[in-house]
Amino acid sequence: MSETVAEFLARGLADIGITTVFGVISIHNMPILDAIHRQGLIRFVPARGEAGAMNMADAYARVSGGIGVAITSTGTAAGNAAGAQVEALTAGSRVLHITSTVDAAYADRDRAAIHDVPRQPDMLRAISKLYVRVHDAAQAVGAVQAALAACLDAPQGPVSLELPVDVQRLAGSFPNPLKLSLAAPRRPDPQAIGELAKLLASAKRPMLWLGGGAKGACEPAQRLAARGIGIVTSTNGRAVVPESHGASLGAFNMTPEAESIYASADLMIVVGSRLRGNETKNYKLKLPRPLIQIDADATQGGRNYAVERFIHADAFEALQALDMALPKTLPIDPQFAYAIAVARAQSEGALRTRLGPYQAVADGLQTRVSAGHHAFVRDVTISNSTFGNRYVQVAAPHLAVHALGGGIGQGLAMAIGAALANPGAKTIGLVGDGGLQLGLAELGTLVDEQAEVVLILMNDRAYGVIENIQDAQFGGRRAYSKLGPFDFSLMCRAVGLPHQVLRDVHDFLPALEAALALPGPRMIEIDMVAIGPFAEGFAGPPAGAAGGAR
Repeated sequence: MSETVAEFLARGLADIGITTVFGVISIHNMPILDAIHRQGLIRFVPARGEAGAMNMADAYARVSGGIGVAITSTGTAAGNAAGAQVEALTAGSRVLHITSTVDAAYADRDRAAIHDVPRQPDMLRAISKLYVRVHDAAQAVGAVQAALAACLDAPQGPVSLELPVDVQRLAGSFPNPLKLSLAAPRRPDPQAIGELAKLLASAKRPMLWLGGGAKGACEPAQRLAARGIGIVTSTNGRAVVPESHGASLGAFNMTPEAESIYASADLMIVVGSRLRGNETKNYKLKLPRPLIQIDADATQGGRNYAVERFIHADAFEALQALDMALPKTLPIDPQFAYAIAVARAQSEGALRTRLGPYQAVADGLQTRVSAGHHAFVRDVTISNSTFGNRYVQVAAPHLAVHALGGGIGQGLAMAIGAALANPGAKTIGLVGDGGLQLGLAELGTLVDEQAEVVLILMNDRAYGVIENIQDAQFGGRRAYSKLGPFDFSLMCRAVGLPHQVLRDVHDFLPALEAALALPGPRMIEIDMVAIGPFAEGFAGPPAGAAGGAR
């Protein structure tokens, strides 16, 4: 059928089941957005900035299990999205970044055309799993199919699809409907699975470490856990096995109590995890031996820890094959599950004592997040780094969203994307005042879209973790970390967002329950200056360790 490239793209996205896209309208993407508007097949969410649009698309992809789409313009606009796309790249999110450039005849020639950036392709390649430019109408189908397939094929990640503005207007004949051809999930070597099954069949205290790459392997992972295999997860692999499971450490993966369990274990299988430095004491955490690794990305084999065996396979395929190769019962030490349960309880107890008055906030969230099947979105803030990442249980792996790359200011936009991907339940967002001020404009998007978000703002009027680091490492010299008083109530009033301030932590649970029961978005601000500090300061990673904080 004859259509313009822009019309084909808009219709093709709808053909493969995409219902929502995020972006900012501009002269260089107007043909695409006009086509989306005229066709009426897709909901376009106008973000206030490209970074917010990318974060929304990222969280939408994580929660929906599909592709998140962000549409930007060329040059500065595509650059505005770059930091948020780095987060999607870190997380391996299925994000399609549709952007543009000047007329094809002038692109990459440094002709000083408005919005032209001669090295835009270099920037997009650096932050993408794949970069594809559509040069003409004849190439459009193949380019779009390649971009979409790359988002979905393992290892997954964001893809940049660039369409010069004049190419968007070219007419051509395109297939209707658009269809995708995806690579089959990589199956494991049967011999490797057989050898691993023999190891498991002789182990007394075996463990599975489940990462974000195991999110699609819940069923076989849970069957293995039911045999008595101990469980521990990264923060990105939470709830692959329910966090309430009695033989799971959850994401309490590097506490002293966890280390005692590792010392007694005689086998660990790491599935879909990079064993990142911030979860392994900068790669110094002693893990059980033998150590076996399963990953769909061959480049990850033994990257951070030497392993006795690397199995290059899709997590579901590998764990499914392993489950089928094992006998129904294993000779696992009957005391192992009890030891893990005790270690988990001790880890949780030690954490709670460090929270001081904020135990009430952590406990309030703990009682409501999983029970209500709420998406739980967290920005990088002290409250998340202490209790949000591990203490507050989530109902399913796709409902846990946080900024894996460690950059602050992404929580609000991510909460919007998560809420639109999870209709029928509230999304709970946990943010700090420093991070919220970075993306404050997206409060307007939150209200415009009436996204079902309860935003919990932890306000200490500072970059709290920076102050703790300054206290611990710089003799208490606090420079450049204070944010000063910012009246969020006025900002909320300006955009029509219901808002309340709590100065007593005992008011938190009633306020949360009321907010969850009411329609539309709301903000609960917790005045940490009035309430006081945590019982123990959180100063981020040790000096010189991998990772960062702001």
